[in-house]
Amino acid sequence: MADVKWIKIVTDIFDDEKILLIESLPEHDAIIVIWFKLLCLAGKMNNSGVFIMNDKIPYTEEMLATIFRRPLNTVRLALNTFESFGMIERVDNVITIPNWSKHQTLDQLEERKEYMRDYMQKYREKQKQLACKTNSKVNSKSNSKANVNALDKSKNKIREDKKENKDNKEPAVYVPDELLNQSIIDFIDFRKKIKSPMTDRAITLMLSKLNKMTDNNDEKIEILNQSIINGWKGIFPLKETKSKSSFDDFQKLGEEWLSDRARVHENSSGN
Repeated sequence: MADVKWIKIVTDIFDDEKILLIESLPEHDAIIVIWFKLLCLAGKMNNSGVFIMNDKIPYTEEMLATIFRRPLNTVRLALNTFESFGMIERVDNVITIPNWSKHQTLDQLEERKEYMRDYMQKYREKQKQLACKTNSKVNSKSNSKANVNALDKSKNKIREDKKENKDNKEPAVYVPDELLNQSIIDFIDFRKKIKSPMTDRAITLMLSKLNKMTDNNDEKIEILNQSIINGWKGIFPLKETKSKSSFDDFQKLGEEWLSDRARVHENSSGN
C-alpha cells in the first residue's frame, strides 16, 4: 500500500486544549514532536492508523523509541499522555490512532474527485452512444412498415434508456462538502444492501439528527462510518474511548515520571 505523502494539520493545533495541557508537562516539546512523528509514521505505513510492521509485528514502545531517536521513558510518557487524551488507543497491545481518517482527508478528497471525474466522463459518453443508436435506428428504415417497427423499437429503447438512466443517475448532493456527501451516499447505499432502504423523509430526518450531534464535518463522517462498520441502521454519537483527564491528573503524571527518573539516577549513582 502506497504511503501518504502529506497529512492535514490544522493551523490552530497549538490552541487545542490537549496540546495546551501537554505543554504543561515535563519535556512537553519532546512529547509534541513524538506526536508529529507518530502521524508521519502512520502516513508512511498508510494502514488506517494501526501501527503494525509488515502486517505481523505490532510496534512496541522500544521500537518507537529507536525509530524516533528518543529516550524510552520519554516515549512511554508521551504514549501514556496520548492514550489518556484519546489521541491513541491500544487494541490488544497494538497502538492505533482512532481518528486517523481526518489526517488524510486530502488524499481521500483527491481520490473522490478523480472518481467523480471518471464517473461523469463515462456517463456522458454513454448518453452520446445511446443517442446515436436511437437516431440511427429511426432513420435507417424507409418504408411505412419498417418505420412503424422502428417507432416501436424506439419507444422500447426510450423506456429502457429511462430505466438505465434512473439506475445510473448522477450522485445526489445532500451537502456541499464532497467527502461528507459521499459518506452520506455510502450510508444510504449500506441501508439498501441490508434490505432496509431509506425514504426521502428518513434521509431528511437522519441529516437533521446528524447536524444536531455535531457541526464538525470530520466527526459527521466518523459517525456515519461507525454505523456502517457496526451494521447499525441508525446513527449515534461517537463512542468515547476515554474520559477526559483533568489538569491535575496530567500534572501528577508528569510528577510521577520525574520521580521515576530521579530514583533511576539515584540507583545508578549508588552503584
